[in-house]
Amino acid sequence: MKKTIYRIALSAAALVSALACVNEQPVDFEVDTDVIEFAPEGGVKSINISSDDRWVASAQVPWITVSPANGVGSAECRIIVDSALAVTSRDALVHIENQVTKERKEFQVKQDGFDYQITLAEPTVNLASYAALADRKFNVKVKTNVPFDVVLPEGASEWIEYEVPAFNFDRGVRPREVTVKFKWNTNFNQEGREALIAFNPKTQGVVPALKHDLKIVQAAAEAIEIGVKGDSLALIAINQALGCWTQYETTERMEFWEGVEVWQSGENKGRVKKAEFTIFGTKESLPFQVKYLTAAEELSFFGNTNTFLLNLEPGEHICELVNLRKLTIGAYGLVDLPESFKKLKNLEYLDISSNNFQTVPEILTPENFPKLTALILNACQRHTIYDLSNTNKTNFGGLFEEMDVDEAGNKTFPKRLLRWNNLDTLRLSVNFLEGTIPDFMDDPEFPKWTAEEVNACDTLPSILIGLPKILPDTDFFAINLNRLYGTLPDWLLYHPKLDLWYPSSLVFMQEGKTTTGISSGFDNEPANLDYYYEHYKNKKYNPANINYQE
Repeated sequence: MKKTIYRIALSAAALVSALACVNEQPVDFEVDTDVIEFAPEGGVKSINISSDDRWVASAQVPWITVSPANGVGSAECRIIVDSALAVTSRDALVHIENQVTKERKEFQVKQDGFDYQITLAEPTVNLASYAALADRKFNVKVKTNVPFDVVLPEGASEWIEYEVPAFNFDRGVRPREVTVKFKWNTNFNQEGREALIAFNPKTQGVVPALKHDLKIVQAAAEAIEIGVKGDSLALIAINQALGCWTQYETTERMEFWEGVEVWQSGENKGRVKKAEFTIFGTKESLPFQVKYLTAAEELSFFGNTNTFLLNLEPGEHICELVNLRKLTIGAYGLVDLPESFKKLKNLEYLDISSNNFQTVPEILTPENFPKLTALILNACQRHTIYDLSNTNKTNFGGLFEEMDVDEAGNKTFPKRLLRWNNLDTLRLSVNFLEGTIPDFMDDPEFPKWTAEEVNACDTLPSILIGLPKILPDTDFFAINLNRLYGTLPDWLLYHPKLDLWYPSSLVFMQEGKTTTGISSGFDNEPANLDYYYEHYKNKKYNPANINYQE
């Protein structure tokens, strides 16, 4: 029985084998396509090869790869095409050769070229009216295969800046992504604004098939109404814009905020009368919100970070506060004052000390500021330089370029400051004023003390008669720690207010060397004021005379 079963199984296997041999037929050597088309970006596509034998595939150009490039029998092959390098299309043949019969099949690979293009990932950018300086920037990603220029519409350069990177088209016309950096300024207006910025090819005659422009939309400034509420909003905004280290306790009434004083009566009751901002960090002019503090008579901004590195102006908005009587913008980084600053004609006190002035701003004249009685311009040095003849630094502040020049070409003290007779306080200490102090005896711009004036006042000595009448009502005059030298003139040695000036400390004391190597200091500096009181006999016992000790 077992033998019978075995014989049946063996016969069946033989039959199946015979049938298989009868049905197996040779496979024709074929490729299933004549043409394969690719986009400019390249990519991968598949083909099918039918064969019984060994075969080899080859392309005559380096931008086409066949994988696998050889094999036995039928197979699926990947055709890999690189990105295009030109704007024109290209094509090439791929050959498949039967290694037994030497029969060859071929198909064509076509690839389009890249169109010129300048496209933006985000063609529209929306901006707030205000943000901190560090946040007022954005990047625009540009996909392009042609160098381009960024073209701002008229007026947009006032609030938009940009920086285009260097182009490197080492991959032919393959588009690449570059990043254009933009910066923007605050919108001070109650209306929004827009700018349509063009990205135009640099190469003449090149017309991109696809091109985007950039639309920038900026929101309007937040409206602040003039009044108590508006003042509080303005203070908070100014504090924030300056980057002050301390914040207001807004849960309390504004009159209890640190550094703030409000009017207690009158039409401005409750509004800001005085405000101080200290220890902050900004690289910009005073925030535009200052213009809303229209009731203020005193404002102070003092203590910016890295002051010596900055080149700022206070801006136009502070100039709108025509009622200001006292203004301090110190240690801020100022190098000049705008022409509109002269609108502040009610100023009585101006402190712009510890800034970076190379000269006294031209706008500061008695005619522009008829009510000004105190001008503070001390410590305007960017750097401490002891010897001006032994430094390679430039633009170091300290009013260095303010000096006059005499007929011999020597620097002398700027007389325009000495003509400001309305000043009761003039502080110019710790600067780089260098040169001599002229006696002005032959200068018609300075009148002389007359015998009638001297005799009419029992405190004025006769030695004043004939001397130039310079700053006669100035109670505080400081020029110490500059680079002044030479002979002290009689108009200064016998000035009616000299004993109130702390002269040994705030007038006579100088330091360092000038640009010509001359050591600072006066050759006739008095040891004390005995010589002075020999003439001012009635002042010797004046209790207000803080320089005299019995």
